[in-house]
Order: sequence, then C-alpha cells, then structure tokens
Amino acid sequence: MPGAVLPMVLGCDFSSSPSPRKPVVVAWGHLDADAGTVALQGFDRFATLAQWQDFLQQQPAWVGGFDLPFALPRELVSHLGWPSDWQACMQHYARLERSEIRSLFKAFCDARPAGGKFAHRATDWPAGSSPSMKWVNPPVAWMLHAGLPRLLAVGADFPGLLRRDSARVALEAYPGMLARELIGRRSYKSDDRQRQTPERAQARAELLEALQQGQHRLGLRLLADEAQRQTMAADASGDHLDAAICMLQAAWALAQHAAGHAQYGLPPGMDPLEGWIVTAPLSRP
Repeated sequence: MPGAVLPMVLGCDFSSSPSPRKPVVVAWGHLDADAGTVALQGFDRFATLAQWQDFLQQQPAWVGGFDLPFALPRELVSHLGWPSDWQACMQHYARLERSEIRSLFKAFCDARPAGGKFAHRATDWPAGSSPSMKWVNPPVAWMLHAGLPRLLAVGADFPGLLRRDSARVALEAYPGMLARELIGRRSYKSDDRQRQTPERAQARAELLEALQQGQHRLGLRLLADEAQRQTMAADASGDHLDAAICMLQAAWALAQHAAGHAQYGLPPGMDPLEGWIVTAPLSRP
C-alpha cells in the first residue's frame, strides 16, 4: 500500500504490579515501510494499570507489541478442563484469584518429572520465551492475568486468536528474542542496582547501535533522537529499550499486513488457543 497512512505503532514493556519506581513503559512511533524505518516519537510511563489502559483506549488506532503472554499452553488448559476457546479461556482465567491459580499450577507441576515441570506453548521453543504458566522468575502468569483482560477491554483485535473489527491491534511480543540475535546471551539489564554494571551498559549501547543500523532479520532501522537514545542507554533496567524493541516487532507485523498478510506475519497454522509471539520463527534458530 504505497503512500498509505499507517496507524501508530507502539511497544510495551509490561509490569503486572506497576509503581512509580517500576512503571509500565510504552514506546510509540511510526513506520515508514518504504524506507524501512521506524521513527520513535516518545515514551510514556504508567504507574498504574488503569492509567495504561486509559492511554490505550484514548488512541483511536494502533498496532502494538506487548511483552506479556497472551495465552496458556493447550496441554495445561486441557488438563484443567478449562474452555478450549481462547476468549472463553481467558475470561475464565481472569475471574480466578492468583492464590487459586498458583495452587492449580503448582499441583500440575508437582505431578510432573524434574526437567519437565512446566507445560509450554509451541511458540516458546523458537522464541526462547518462558512458559506462560510460570508464576515466579519471571511471573509471566501474573502478567497474563493482569494485562490481557485490559487489552480485551479496550476492544483490541487479536490476530490468530480473536478477530474484531477494531483499529487497535494487539500482538504478543518478546524483546529478548531480538536482543539475543544481536548480542547473544549477554545480559544488558537488571532491576537489581548491584547488578547494573558497566558490562551491561556496554551491552545496551551495542544493542541500541545495532537497532539503529537495522542489523537484524526484521530489516527495520530505529530512528531516535539524542535524548531518546540517552534515555534507552541510561535505563539500567532495560525497560525503555525493551519497549522500543517491542515497537520494532509491532512495526514489522504492520509492514507484513501492509504487504497483504492478513495475520500480521503470524504463521497461518498457529494454534488458535495458544497464539504465537510475533516475529518468532517456526522452529528454534
């Protein structure tokens, strides 16, 4: 669609319990598909989930990459006897208390052998992501519980999971996948001040430079001004940089859609209960 006006792209580094010290961070900008660039326009920070939801509701059109799981493993859902329809399953999950979820998930894990405690989605292996049922280190099960119902509430369209006639399009993103492609397994962030080392700062600088050069398989260059670059480089928690990576992943999906891909680059054979992480390959690289 040459010359078409494309919606805003945004990337979200999510927290299930945000605060002024550890807010939800959203990067937003615009894709120029012809130039292969994504111009970062700004960052917004939200100390409460209600503020974050209000922001998403106020924007009339966006394609967003959100660093939180959108679904649970089919194996787990089947074992628990929960609905196999994605929306019904997520509505059931949202109604449960975290203490109840923890008990159910722990019982599932306790009955399984060492090395295979958690159930995984098909997308976890190629993306290198944590199983979405983990409630600690990282607590992604709580991120799903806190974030997904709010995305449903703003009327978002979920390609491959729930199609709605909506100008807001939500995609599951994972910044660690692209980061590993560019700097390997080197750590570039930590919420622990004692671990916010010069080595991690150097890794962030190299990662940011590679994003600006477009030296990755998404083929998009991140355009950012000096103040934005300083914000991403100086944030030792990595939240602003992760939000920008999620924005790039959303921009790649929007480019696929603009080129005629109905599912924003998601694989056509994806499990409609488990979903898929945008830009994840079909098999482990």
